[in-house]
Amino acid sequence: MNRLGIDLGGTKTEAVVLGPDGAERWRRRVPTPSARYEDTLAAIGMLVDAARQAGHAPFSIGIGTPGSLTPAGVMKNANSEALNGRPLQRDLVALVGQPVAMANDANCLVLSEATDGAGAGAPVVFAAIIGTGTGAGIAVHGRVLTGPNGLAGEWGHNPLPWREPDEPAPPCYCGRRGCIETLVSGPGLARDHAARHGGALTAEQIATAAQAGDAPCRATLERHAHRLARALASVINLLDPDVIVLGGGVSRMAHLYERVPALWGDWVFSGGVKDPVRTRLLPALHGDASGVRGAAWIGATAG
Repeated sequence: MNRLGIDLGGTKTEAVVLGPDGAERWRRRVPTPSARYEDTLAAIGMLVDAARQAGHAPFSIGIGTPGSLTPAGVMKNANSEALNGRPLQRDLVALVGQPVAMANDANCLVLSEATDGAGAGAPVVFAAIIGTGTGAGIAVHGRVLTGPNGLAGEWGHNPLPWREPDEPAPPCYCGRRGCIETLVSGPGLARDHAARHGGALTAEQIATAAQAGDAPCRATLERHAHRLARALASVINLLDPDVIVLGGGVSRMAHLYERVPALWGDWVFSGGVKDPVRTRLLPALHGDASGVRGAAWIGATAG
């Protein structure tokens, strides 16, 4: 049977059909609709119909979402706040007329990258999505960890560690201040630049200007790399993964893969002994497609 995966992101929603051998058979990407819950359901239903009309049915269906399902079957912790408290899985099953497997989008990313991506063969993989929001997943020997609360890998909603005296602590939609997400996500990077240097540049525009030699934009990227290094050093101290994989829009900033490992040793616990950090920091091998591929693999559990 083919496998349909759908990745519900903050700005785009993507669908892919994988054959039994993992080869891609079909792909479609649409803008994520407005904040209305009903529009989100309609967009997902449209993608399922389009895959069927393209002749790829029968297929299993897996969906990667921000946030996670509670044991009662409602969504929680989604930065797409219209999903919170809603029975998304139940409503989708009713809409598309077949079983639907659901998983946190970061768990989809880590499954994809631990299966046949940048972390393939590594015993412990930590994969972080850094885009509109920030989340992460953990895979051990190819198995995704979830936990009894569905919170394994919820790295983005811990406070940024080793905070500097003048460092901001922006409010987060979760109700707290200074979460990692508010400072290392794409909007967080843009907000930091605007606060320090003015203007209304996006993260992508800041990266482009920095490459062209713009000094304020280069300073913003250095502050961001410093914060990400501290945030990931805390992961290494707790989990000691073999590989850390980055996905999401911010992961396309190539300087991170040199600059962050050059910095994180200052916070990785060494007991005063000079010892290099052996954890590898890598971009997602499947790039933007990794989350949707992971959703397709998870879809095989639907039923």
